[in-house]
Amino acid sequence: MIEIINYHPDFKQDFIDLNIEWISNNFVVEEHDREQLEHAEEILSNGGMIFFAKYDDKIIGTVALIKINETDYELAKMAVSPVFRGKGAGKLLGEHAIEAAKNAGCKYLFLESNQKLTPALKLYKKLGFVEVPVGETPYARANFKGEIFFE
Repeated sequence: MIEIINYHPDFKQDFIDLNIEWISNNFVVEEHDREQLEHAEEILSNGGMIFFAKYDDKIIGTVALIKINETDYELAKMAVSPVFRGKGAGKLLGEHAIEAAKNAGCKYLFLESNQKLTPALKLYKKLGFVEVPVGETPYARANFKGEIFFE
C-alpha cells in the first residue's frame, strides 16, 4: 500500500534524486530546478509543502506545493520512480497536494510541464487541471501549463 507522508529532512536526497532522474532522462536539469531541489527547506519556510509517496519503507515519489502568494500555489517537482510508475503513486500525490493546497487557502493552483510527457498530462487533466497558454516561465522545457481555480 502506498502512503503519502510529509517532508522530513531524512528524505531531502530522495526529493533531489527522484527529480534529477526524471528530468535528466527527458530534458536538461535547469538552474531553477537546482535552486528548488537543493533548497527544499526554503520551499517549506516560505509556506510551501513537500510530500512523499512511501511504499514498503521506500520513498517512491514526491511532489511540492510552492507558495507564490497568499492564495496562489504551484504544483511542482512531481516525480515517481520508474519502477513504480503506473501503480497510482502519482495520482495519490496529486490528489493529496490538491487537497493540501485547498486546506491552505489556495484559490489558484498551476503547474508547468511538457507536451511530450503524455502520461503526466493525462494525470493532470484527470486531477482537474485545465490547459492554458504557458506565458512567462523559468523553464526552457515548459510548453504546457495547467491551472485549477478553487472557490
